[in-house]
Amino acid sequence: QVQLVESGGGLVQPGGSLRLSCAASGRTFSSYGMGWFRQASGKEREFVAAISWSGAGTSYSEFLKGRFTISRDNAKNTVYLQMNSLKPEDTAVYYCAAVYRGWATEATGYNYWGQGTQVTVSS
Repeated sequence: QVQLVESGGGLVQPGGSLRLSCAASGRTFSSYGMGWFRQASGKEREFVAAISWSGAGTSYSEFLKGRFTISRDNAKNTVYLQMNSLKPEDTAVYYCAAVYRGWATEATGYNYWGQGTQVTVSS
């Protein structure tokens, strides 16, 4: 089992930046593929980005690639989501997720989820 805790959300103006963090515990972090998802009010949860357990690859929503960057620091058991050029449409609760030795761009591909952190982009 894995426990995930997101942090770093908050209120930011359009065009601003935030870096979200997801701290993992309970298992060897380097053995898990990690993903970021978001869910806006009244909307379905959608894929944002993923990074492989091996560290060999990343995947992004085509609508976000170029603005968002996923990375991981296995020594700190943490995955990050750097968000730049934020838009009001990015407002959502952002969740991190983990799957053992996996890789997925769908929420159903993940076994473990954090509680989420709110990101609000507004002037």
